[in-house]
Amino acid sequence: MTPRLRLLWRSVGFRLAFNYAVLVSITMLAALAVVYLQTVGVLHQRMTRQVALTAKQLVGHAQEEGTASVAAVITRALADGRESDSEVYLLMDSQGVKLAGNLDKVPRADDSGGTAQRQVVRGGRRAEAYLLTNSLPDGSVLMVGQDLRDQAMIESLVARASAAAGIVAVLLLIGGTFVFRLELERNVGAVRRTATRIASGGGLRERVPESGEDDEFALLTREINAMLDRIESLMDGVRHVSNTIAHNLRTPLTRILVRLRNAEHQHTDPAQRQQAITASIRELEELTLVFEKLLQIAETEAGARRSSFTRVALDVIVADVLELYDAVAEAQGVQLLQEPDNSVTVAGDRDLLAGAIANLLDNALKYAGPGAVVRVGVEETAECVRLIVQDNGPGVPAHELSRLGTRFHRLNRDDLPGHGLGLASVQAVAALHGARLRFEDAAPGLRASIELPYADR
Repeated sequence: MTPRLRLLWRSVGFRLAFNYAVLVSITMLAALAVVYLQTVGVLHQRMTRQVALTAKQLVGHAQEEGTASVAAVITRALADGRESDSEVYLLMDSQGVKLAGNLDKVPRADDSGGTAQRQVVRGGRRAEAYLLTNSLPDGSVLMVGQDLRDQAMIESLVARASAAAGIVAVLLLIGGTFVFRLELERNVGAVRRTATRIASGGGLRERVPESGEDDEFALLTREINAMLDRIESLMDGVRHVSNTIAHNLRTPLTRILVRLRNAEHQHTDPAQRQQAITASIRELEELTLVFEKLLQIAETEAGARRSSFTRVALDVIVADVLELYDAVAEAQGVQLLQEPDNSVTVAGDRDLLAGAIANLLDNALKYAGPGAVVRVGVEETAECVRLIVQDNGPGVPAHELSRLGTRFHRLNRDDLPGHGLGLASVQAVAALHGARLRFEDAAPGLRASIELPYADR
């Protein structure tokens, strides 16, 4: 096998197309063989029936009218101009003398009866004929047959047509094999080239070009691009977290280091040393909490808890969370309402959904302010189930809505406590459940909603 053929054979597209072409060729050749055999068989059966019927009629005529009458019938049949170029007759008496017929001489074969395909001489021309030999009552011999020249021409025509059809089909299959391979290479090659560019340092912004069609490769392209979008989003999140940790945690770590170094001096007042140690412990606990939340978000984004999904009632989870926050809301002078109060079941993790509702509710209580009204409920639409947390507080500036849910992003870093990870956790829980987290201006206030798919869809 030449190197080029080996290269072709390594191609999955070429092997698939070649195997398919072989199967189609075998099927086509079998079909052509059946057509040829059936055509030839029908012609042969028709000829043998016609010869047998003619011989039977002549034998019956001889029994009734005599041999001389049969000779007259043969002479008329050869003179009527109907199929006279293919009819074969020979009538001989018991001595072998020709009485009638169009054969120049008796075929070299026994005349004891039966059928045979023999060489005959008719009109001075040799031909292949099918003969049926019969003995008459007076000892005469009757040979009735048909020249096989026309049948041979028809068989040859069918054979040539079948061969031509087979050659054309094989050429089309060979061409189709290469076209199939090129088409497969065009679609798969786009995926391979994109993967190569990404692997060679092109970045995760590379995408597989879409053909605009709606076939299996187009669906594969969309899925791969969606996967790359997700990977790019996760990598951007990792880079953002790394940068944020480097900037946001360097200051408290530096502060802790300065305090502890001051506290280790021998001349430091014991009360100041204790105060420095206590402050350092408090900041280290805050940092530990931040890392725990980051780990929880990472675990949620990785989908590790998807296996624990069950059918859960959202309205029950909302009621439980509201009961938990009722005392906190009353202390802050905020009114909590469960509305709309629809009973809807979804597939998910009860604890994660409760945590997401708690984070949204905690965020509303934090920013809505005293005297606000916070509504938490479940709303059904034709496409999804909406888990809604809405307040009538001051709301969020329009340019900040798109940044909500970003790790470590906080609207007010000075007045309110927090680390900017609550809404990022909600974002991760929504992604794990195949949902979407949306923030909208409620005028007044902020409306946060998690759009979840129905459990039975």
